[in-house]
This record gives sequence, C-alpha cells and structure tokens, in this order.
Amino acid sequence: MAAVLARRLSGLLRPLSASVCTRTPQTCKLSSLVQPPSLLCSATAAVRTSPRAAVCYTARGSILQRVVPLVPSLTQQPCRSLTYFSVKKGKRKSVKSVTQRFMRLHCGLWIRRKVFAGYKKKLWKKMPARKKRLREIVFCNKTQCILLDKMTGSYWKRRNWYVNDPYQRYHDRVNLKV
Repeated sequence: MAAVLARRLSGLLRPLSASVCTRTPQTCKLSSLVQPPSLLCSATAAVRTSPRAAVCYTARGSILQRVVPLVPSLTQQPCRSLTYFSVKKGKRKSVKSVTQRFMRLHCGLWIRRKVFAGYKKKLWKKMPARKKRLREIVFCNKTQCILLDKMTGSYWKRRNWYVNDPYQRYHDRVNLKV
C-alpha cells in the first residue's frame, strides 16, 4: 500500500520539483532553505556535479522525504510495545491486543481466528461458505507462540477451567513438541 501511495504522490510532486530546478539557482537556494538537506545527500551531490546542480539536487531530495510530512504512517511501523516495568508496581504488563485476539491453550499453543476483521459484521448478507470461513480458528506456529508468550504475563499463562469449554479437547495434547 505504501508503494502504491508513493507512486501516486510522486506523480503529483514530480512537476513541482522539476519546475523548481529549471529556474534560477537563487530559487533552488531558497527552496533548500525551506527544506533542510541531508548532509550525505549534499556531500555526494557536490562531489559528482556542478555547484548549480548540487543545489538543485539537495532541494529536491528523495520522494520519501517529500511525502513523509503528508503521510506520516509511511515511516511509522505498527507498534505493540511491551511494558517491562509498570509505573505503579514495577511489574511486566501484557499487551492488550494479544489478549483480545489470541487464546492460549493449556499445552502452550496459541489459537486465533483465521479471518479476524469483520467476522461479526453484517452476517445476514454473507453466504454460508463465507460465514464458515469467518468461524474458522487456526493454531499459531512455534515462533508466534514464543513471541506471544513473551508479550503476555503469567496471569494469561495459568491453567483455567471453564464449564462447557469448547476447546477442552485441544488443551492437552499427547506427543506434541511445541
């Protein structure tokens, strides 16, 4: 998605950057004052090209540098950070999105919905095959289970007993190495 967005925005911004550098060097210097160039970019441009071209090159910058102020989500990665020490008691805290989306079985495996987004929405207009797909639950692999164990506290790892538990047959696995 980021690549598609960058392509679309580069098409919009390309005429602007080309028109800036076709003008006088004073315009390029003025635009470089507005947007500070990176040191590495200006140093390599100054070595390779003439002074006028170096000023124009640093004024343009890369597409990503021009688009990031418009779309900040391009550089921000999704973050589900783990709190190692809480402010009140100094304890490790669980990541809430993990406890909401996944379930830990007694044997240490984690399960999740195969398709999570919109599995409860507008069921009246979904076909039976699609409703069945939305109800499917799958196991997480070994690396995901280890990561999810690190992201949750001991409260979520303890063994719980529920009346009429639908996952009762999956809690204890025989001859299974996780």
